[in-house]
Formats: sequence, C-alpha cells, structure tokens
Amino acid sequence: MALLAALLAACTTPKPIEGAGADAFSRVGRFALTVNEAGGQQNAVQGGFSWSDDGRRYVLDLTNPLGSTEARVEGRPGAATLTKADGTRYVADNPDGLAAEVLGSSVPVSGLRDWLRGKLAAQPQASDVTSDELGRPVAFEQGGWRARLSRYDALGPQLLVLERQEPGRRIMLRLVVNQSS
Repeated sequence: MALLAALLAACTTPKPIEGAGADAFSRVGRFALTVNEAGGQQNAVQGGFSWSDDGRRYVLDLTNPLGSTEARVEGRPGAATLTKADGTRYVADNPDGLAAEVLGSSVPVSGLRDWLRGKLAAQPQASDVTSDELGRPVAFEQGGWRARLSRYDALGPQLLVLERQEPGRRIMLRLVVNQSS
C-alpha cells in the first residue's frame, strides 16, 4: 500500500528544483489511499506529499502521518526512480513502468503530473470530460481513472479524487493541496 501511495499519487515546504523555469510549480498536501479487494478486505494508507516540478523533472516526497519521509519518487524524460526510507531503490523508464516494477501489476500513474496542474494528460485520450465555467476540467476518465478535480487556485485543483476499478479491486486516491507555489 505504501509503495502504491509513493507512486501516486507533507509537512514541509518543497525545495525548488535547481534551474527551474517558468513551468515550475509545487504542491504540498495530504493523501489518502484506499484499496478495496473483491473479498471485502480493505487496505488504507495516508500521509503527506510534497511535489516539486520544473516542467521537465519532478520530485515527489511522501511522508507518514508523523511527517517522516517514507519515499521519494523522481522523474524526468526516460527515467523514474523510487527510493524508500530504508534505501531500497527501484528504477524504470517511466512512472507507469515504475508502478509495475514496484507493485508487480500495472497501475497507470503518469497522468498525475498533469492532473495536479488541472490539465488533461496528452495520452491516452480523456473521455466524459466535464469542465467548469472557466474551461477547467472537473470530471473525466483517463488512463483507467475516473477523476474529479475541484477547489481550483491559480496553479490547479486543491482537491483531486481519483478512482480506478480493476478486476478484483477498487482503488481510491484523495489528494488535498494545502500549499502551492
């Protein structure tokens, strides 16, 4: 569960990425991840997140409820890494490949970067898109996820609710943004 949270989608302000340009942004907040298995079993994990992004490279730190960093995910074109607090490291070509490596099954997470900015990802094509009066997406399906975005500020949504139905399980991720820059 913690590894899935580390891939998805804090108590400290994120450190800017050196050399960040005009596309740079950061988001800090809390996450809650719940996985309901077909047999009735439910797994849940929650904590904080800190996302720093320069438009080309991102760093996602995940903390436990007490504020200790549990994992760091770093990504750039052609590479994604997950480093756990114990030093264990996983590497893949992209975030979706990293999820498959860590979890042993495919859970597409690549759209999260765009969704945090209040945008639809370029691929795959989004469907059932609903927009608000300013043209910002508030509900859509993309990459197997049903997304609801709300409470927009200048950088994007401050509340993201993502749901995914898979054979034998239902995944729900809730992100609440507390800070942005």
